[in-house]
Amino acid sequence: MRPEASVLHLDLDAFFASVEQRDKPSLRGKPVVVGGVGARGVVATASYEARVFGVRSAMPGGEARRRCPHAAFLGGRFDAYREASGRVMDRLRALSPLVEPLSLDEAFVDLRTAESVPDYDTATLQRLVDALRASISEATDGLTASVGVGTSKFMAKIASELAKPDGSWIVEPGTEVALLAPMAVGVIPGVGPVTVDKLQRVGLHRVGDLQAVDVDELAQVLGRNAATALVALAHARDDRPVEAEREAKSISTEDTFERDLTDVAELTAILQRDARQVARRLTAAGLFARTVTLKLRRHDFSTITRSRTVLSATDRADVIASVAQSLLAGVDVTDGVRLLGVGVAGLTDVLQEDLFAEAEVAAAGAAADPAGLAGAAPVEHPEPPRRSGWTPGADVEHDEHGPGWVWGSGLGRVTVRFETRTSGPGPVRTFGVDDPHLRLRGGTPVA
Repeated sequence: MRPEASVLHLDLDAFFASVEQRDKPSLRGKPVVVGGVGARGVVATASYEARVFGVRSAMPGGEARRRCPHAAFLGGRFDAYREASGRVMDRLRALSPLVEPLSLDEAFVDLRTAESVPDYDTATLQRLVDALRASISEATDGLTASVGVGTSKFMAKIASELAKPDGSWIVEPGTEVALLAPMAVGVIPGVGPVTVDKLQRVGLHRVGDLQAVDVDELAQVLGRNAATALVALAHARDDRPVEAEREAKSISTEDTFERDLTDVAELTAILQRDARQVARRLTAAGLFARTVTLKLRRHDFSTITRSRTVLSATDRADVIASVAQSLLAGVDVTDGVRLLGVGVAGLTDVLQEDLFAEAEVAAAGAAADPAGLAGAAPVEHPEPPRRSGWTPGADVEHDEHGPGWVWGSGLGRVTVRFETRTSGPGPVRTFGVDDPHLRLRGGTPVA
């Protein structure tokens, strides 16, 4: 814990849903739920209007629909989220060279390296935070952020939670223990439902209870290491540094064949097997990967590598396999492949919930197997569900009516609301899915 409040934590408010409301005027002020839209979909983010009805992140989509049936349920637009996130991270790096992104919508900033912070009194910090939030809103066309500042990562994170939504909170040095005392024990990082249950069974419900407990007594319930760490955090003792760069790591596996392979189904089966092996190694190491790489060597020994970064870190074999398969789909293998491999990079030991995994798998699978050739390949797990390209919320373009987004689709039709970020709410029209004048924005018609 530092003597001054010099660690900043920024969290964009209801990020994915806020981007959708920003870009879709008809949804502003209305319940919006973003995530997997299939039967096994999971809520990634719910707007504050949807949270009033009890919709929360990580909730099954079916439960969310029961609680808020009138909400707009949209699939993820990864490019839009990454673009907005990039603008925010650029503003943070302009403030300080020490920025540690945790996900697309969350980051720590070390203010000790910020040239614009002459001192750390509350008034100075408040002016800095207000200017930062205004700058981010301007850079992202209106997105809001909650910002906390404290003497450690833990306290800065607590502060940003207290500031939600669209606010700021500065924890002055020396006030940490008193601030934490009345909070539920679940606010401490790593204290999940199982640990909460164990603590409550021995009468420890609030952080203040942990502040008063003896480490030796707590060790009998949780073990020595966990008890020591928990009591330290209960007293706001956290010395973790803000780390701008992580050690470069990767895990990969590859196969060299006795004969050149040209069969897509056979190559797909090999990719799936290699992805399972990579996933097992990730699991064994307690790691998650953000980037999937395909390596392919042709018959003439020329080597091709293709990479794609997924929305959130994963150790799932089906996600890795589907992304690798989509990368393979962009390579001509008719002359033969002599080596094929799958690798992962951007490794982290912190799992940012892979709430869009279903959407990533479906999108990658559709791109990888447009002709359905992989269906004949032997697999150990069921093939991920396929979905129409007309995912609710997807950006589209019509030759006559201009840009819009998919309101819904089914029975050979797709309904589109024609509006943009700056147009105001627009009209709704329905077309056949094979309408040659309608296409995904930046793409081709989906037939």
